[in-house]
Amino acid sequence: MATIEPTAGRAAFPSAPYTVDDLLKFPDDGNRYELFNGSLVVSPAPSLLHQDVIFFLQTILHQAAPSHVKVYSTVNVRPSDEDLYIPDLVVVSRANVKSTKVMLAPSDVLLAVEVVSPSTKMHDRGTKAVAYAAAGIPLYWRIEPFEGPTLYVYELDGDSYKEPTAHKAGTIVSLSSPYSVSFDPADLVDD
Repeated sequence: MATIEPTAGRAAFPSAPYTVDDLLKFPDDGNRYELFNGSLVVSPAPSLLHQDVIFFLQTILHQAAPSHVKVYSTVNVRPSDEDLYIPDLVVVSRANVKSTKVMLAPSDVLLAVEVVSPSTKMHDRGTKAVAYAAAGIPLYWRIEPFEGPTLYVYELDGDSYKEPTAHKAGTIVSLSSPYSVSFDPADLVDD
């Protein structure tokens, strides 16, 4: 993952600080482009393990989802003109989403999920937790595939998240929010 701090005069990209409108002009080159306070963050395509974890969790969440919510992967969440996040998974209220939307508001998101990769670990463990809380996203799940895997559940308390609760592989996690779902984090990886 690379971060490009806002500086003037970049030839390949619009001048910084970057905006969401600038980001929409970037090439469709397989990289993930996000903005945090006008700073550009570029991540490579996710690894196969990363994609497996996303697929297995999306399947679990989809099967448990009540009819009033939907589960999506890699959607655009736009808190401001200088911030655009792309969580690995989100749960949203069906009433707040139209299939033609390019961007979701943070208020549409009931849960944001990130799967930590070697190239994104500092970002997923720090920057995203702070940004998602500041945007008012009520739940943030961070999955650490190389820890068994382990699921870390963050719950919003005011304008920041409480210390996360860790759920390790080998035990059934039963969560009630954003809706009732139970699973073993070990089921998020393919043996």
